[in-house]
Amino acid sequence: MNQFLFVFSVVLIGLVAGQQYTTKYDNVDLDQIIKSDRLMKNYVDCVLERGKCTPDGTELKKNLPDALQTDCSKCSEKQKDGSRKILKHLVKNKREWFNELAAKYDPDSSYRKRNEAEFAKEGIVF
Repeated sequence: MNQFLFVFSVVLIGLVAGQQYTTKYDNVDLDQIIKSDRLMKNYVDCVLERGKCTPDGTELKKNLPDALQTDCSKCSEKQKDGSRKILKHLVKNKREWFNELAAKYDPDSSYRKRNEAEFAKEGIVF
């Protein structure tokens, strides 16, 4: 019985530690989204619950709070790179959309404070 509990615990720890967000949407063309105010606004409206969501938008909305809270610890490298790319675009070019998203998903600025120095290296100034 003790051996079963040990094996079960090891398997459970492995599953929890290995959790990552789905990579199903990692090939979405972020440059196309960034170039199109219409597409970008659709995603912003989706995560702000003001509009319909595509399947990838739904996944983003579902994972965004956890990703911000855990500094994207469950993100793939491609997701981390894409997140920085979108964040940089929003901060530099669509500040009003960024401010709306920040008010909803980072109202106490904890994410921004934790990552301020790292993002400043990439030219992202909150």
